[in-house]
Amino acid sequence: MSYIEVDRVSKCFGDRVAINQLSLHIHRSERLVLFGPSGCGKTTVLRLLAGLEIPEQGSIRIDGRVVASSGKNLVPPEKRDLGMVFQDLALWPHMTVQQNLMFGLNARRVQKHEAKVRVCDMLRGVGLEHRIDAKPHQLSGGEQQRVALARALVSRPSILLMDEPLSSLDDERKDAIVSDLLGLQSQFGFTLVYVTHDRVETGLLASRVCQMRDGRIA
Repeated sequence: MSYIEVDRVSKCFGDRVAINQLSLHIHRSERLVLFGPSGCGKTTVLRLLAGLEIPEQGSIRIDGRVVASSGKNLVPPEKRDLGMVFQDLALWPHMTVQQNLMFGLNARRVQKHEAKVRVCDMLRGVGLEHRIDAKPHQLSGGEQQRVALARALVSRPSILLMDEPLSSLDDERKDAIVSDLLGLQSQFGFTLVYVTHDRVETGLLASRVCQMRDGRIA
């Protein structure tokens, strides 16, 4: 059985059909890249998986459980055991690196000592333990991206969703973060769904590629 199952899902924004009867099966610990040009529906697929959008038709299952179906979100985003890295990173600007990572753990009521251990371990994994007290504006673009990755993974989700996260970085920084990401995926075994229009990123990351066009898998 597939770990994530998208069954004939459609999503419209006004008169525009963003996702058109899309079906997609993703296996546990797979690194799936959704590849295609801007406007083809890649980001909408991630938002549907995350529970940030609701399908008008079709259903979505995660680990055998229906999380959304035909106009209803049956499982809210915070209960889907996933992390997400947005294109704009969405770091809290007034918080330190440690506070950014602690925020989600506090919301999940992880004990303070355990939360601090997880934060330190995750920052060590992305090479940023020395920046624990810095704020986002004090970090380089690559460092901010690593913080966003660490924040998405510190709660140890089963699924990581990434939306064009490296588009603003140069090739050297991209390669370094891809290396970190592959190491973390090997360590924790999460299922990765990664959106990009970049062929190089696709080649480095994907165990499988699905090309999208006009709201469907091409």
